[in-house]
Amino acid sequence: MRIHNLYEDDDGQSHFRDIEVEWVEEGPGGQFSERLPATGIIFRKVPPTYELDWHSAPRRQYIINLDAGVQITASDGESRIIAAGEVILVEDISGKGHLSKAIDSQIRHCIFVPVD
Repeated sequence: MRIHNLYEDDDGQSHFRDIEVEWVEEGPGGQFSERLPATGIIFRKVPPTYELDWHSAPRRQYIINLDAGVQITASDGESRIIAAGEVILVEDISGKGHLSKAIDSQIRHCIFVPVD
């Protein structure tokens, strides 16, 4: 299982990398990762016209798209579509940040899971 990760370097530029979930336990219900820290859960409804100029993430958090995707562009120019059902860990909390844009003119429901 892949998690997209948007992070910033020492110069404040944002970049993507992939994190592979490590399975540490297996049982009748499937495979499990280790338990990761989280401080809450936030539900969000994003309009189909959503397009946000350069901004940093407000906190380190996982974002889980439930029913639509989003296009995110890192400050290094790489652009990814984070589709419905995918997870991104955003960690670019200072620096130039990233661009975010709705795709397919759809409302997007997502879950934020802060980790700090």
